[in-house]
Amino acid sequence: MNFLDRIKEEILVADGAIGTMLYNKGVSLEANFEHLNLVRPELVLELHQEYIAAGALMIETNTFGANHARLKVAGLEQKVRDINRQGAALARRAAGKNVFVAGSVGPLPRVKGEESDFSAAEMLDIYREQTLALAEGGVDLFILETFSDISQIKEALTAAKETGLPVIASMAFLEKGRTSAGMEVERLAIELDAAGADVLGANCGSGTLDMMQNILRMASASDRPLAAFPNSGFPEYVNGRYIYRTTPEYFTDMALEICRAGANVIGGCCGTTPEHIRLLSARIRGLRPALRIRVVKPAVMPEIREAGAEQAGFLKGWGEKKIVTVELDPPKGLDCGKVLAGCRVLKEAGADAINLAENPLARVRLGNIALANLIQHEIGIEVIVHVTCRDRNLIGMQSELMGASLLGIRSILAVTGDPASIGELSGATSVFDLNSFSLIKLLQDLNSGVNGLGNSIDRGAGFTIGAAFNPNSERMETQVARLERKIANGARFVQTQPIYDMDILDEMLERTRHLDIPFLPGILPLVSERNTEFLHNEVPGIVIPERIRARMRGKDGEAGTGEGLAIASEFIASVKDRVGGFYIIPPFGKYLVAAELVRFIRE
Repeated sequence: MNFLDRIKEEILVADGAIGTMLYNKGVSLEANFEHLNLVRPELVLELHQEYIAAGALMIETNTFGANHARLKVAGLEQKVRDINRQGAALARRAAGKNVFVAGSVGPLPRVKGEESDFSAAEMLDIYREQTLALAEGGVDLFILETFSDISQIKEALTAAKETGLPVIASMAFLEKGRTSAGMEVERLAIELDAAGADVLGANCGSGTLDMMQNILRMASASDRPLAAFPNSGFPEYVNGRYIYRTTPEYFTDMALEICRAGANVIGGCCGTTPEHIRLLSARIRGLRPALRIRVVKPAVMPEIREAGAEQAGFLKGWGEKKIVTVELDPPKGLDCGKVLAGCRVLKEAGADAINLAENPLARVRLGNIALANLIQHEIGIEVIVHVTCRDRNLIGMQSELMGASLLGIRSILAVTGDPASIGELSGATSVFDLNSFSLIKLLQDLNSGVNGLGNSIDRGAGFTIGAAFNPNSERMETQVARLERKIANGARFVQTQPIYDMDILDEMLERTRHLDIPFLPGILPLVSERNTEFLHNEVPGIVIPERIRARMRGKDGEAGTGEGLAIASEFIASVKDRVGGFYIIPPFGKYLVAAELVRFIRE
């Protein structure tokens, strides 16, 4: 009987944690666990045999991180095929003909500080390489596990389905049935069902009680078979390592409840051992899947703002006048006199809003939320607060954003942020619990009156959410695809990296014509030849054409500032009929230069 037919007739007991057990067997956390398939195959084979002896009827290959991107970090990218084929062969050898072998496929690594790690085509190629090798090695099916990004698991699903083998698509959920990107169980179940997953599942994430709730919710949204691989409770950090104190007996009791909720396949994730699986198998082996009643619910999909809908805050005049925002950096100390004076001058010149960056280039400055509150109260001009993913974890981020709403901050530009490694504090570390996509989704959740777990925050936060866009990329189509995701997650306006090339602006406008969202192209006036060459050669996301660089050669001081202003003014004049506004970034905080451009636009 094949796998899909088998799980319709009985609940299948799978294995438990691989990483936990390899660590317990003396493998260092610094070692690459997947490489053990080649260098210590007897250890991996022994673990598979222990789980089968405990009663597992499905085991997973030791290949969770055996994709090109993860192995590249360890210098093993040339061994993708060998590691996966060997991982499948070891599991097949242990399983024989009576136990199913599932090829384990995990998410790609997160590259800290980048907007999005891989394009859809890159992800598909990476997963094709891994799934083809696993299929060649003899797996019976695939389990895509511990994913939190819907776009990533869909590419993995496409690659796996090309082999013709069944696929379990399993997501990792936080408390209350949401992924770290903020997507709810029901929506994911519906999307993965439509994408062709043979079995839907959940693994890792929070504890067994939440797992039961997640399986219940999946069962209400899809008719597909379900798989559950809960952790052995919540980990406790003791003496430099994580300890799972949930007993195998309690785990087994809760696993039985998960089966009653609708699971067709039940196994274990972090912290589970062959002892967990032994007790689980004794209780569950031979049980039939529970009867399920599907409750059809529409997927909760983010809505893009309808054409012509009224804009809020600084965008209220969009379409009737040119909207102009100006970026200023918070001071490096507590003296706010200069930035307040600049805001006053810019307001008088006609600026609609002030942008406040958050520790740009990972260098310490005054907190921009507190400064934004001061500016709005003392100067009376709206402030767009830049919020990065670098400095706060998921808990602190939500608290800070709710505090910003309480202070009357209404406009947020969500950016990933420069990694701490490029900054001035060598001991600082980057957090990046979120990226710009998931931060925008979190902001949209707060606007809906709930936090990232779906718990009420009493009222909506009222944010106008902005997104960054880099038109200077060699692959603008990739940037547009990312922007579409940001808009789907809740972005309502766009500010771009500085643009100096008319052809780039024209291409951007053409490629984004279908997006009914305010675009503010970035304008960064140049001030000298040295400044021009630095921006072009050393600042990511900025490209300055040779003809502009030629105009700045030999220019410095007043001559450089004057020429830079002339170039910026000419650009603005040539595009003003094609754009709805501008995002001015004065060099070195020179707000008088920005004020001159604001007045030029207003004239």
